[in-house]
Amino acid sequence: MTGKYLITTDGWFYAPDGQQYKAVWGDVKIVEDNVIGVKTNRNSTNWFAQVGSDDMEVIIAGCQIHYAVRCENVPSLELYNHEEFHEGKVVVSQMMSRIYLAQKM
Repeated sequence: MTGKYLITTDGWFYAPDGQQYKAVWGDVKIVEDNVIGVKTNRNSTNWFAQVGSDDMEVIIAGCQIHYAVRCENVPSLELYNHEEFHEGKVVVSQMMSRIYLAQKM
């Protein structure tokens, strides 16, 4: 993988800013477990996605990546309408994007 990607994850993760996110955007480099100093076993992934640069970088285990979409442009971080069903009705609320921008624009 080369270039900028929008990667969604199976679970929430904490970014360097202390907030929780479900996706990350930035330059991606695939690394193996021995590169980052983590010794994995047969029940774990042995590769990771290093996303971003400098002090904004995030490393995600390969088994946690849900989707990876090549995305050269910065994703929108504006409010969006979130729909969910509650007691048989559609409830619409406004939410902020949960995409972590892992590099300066």
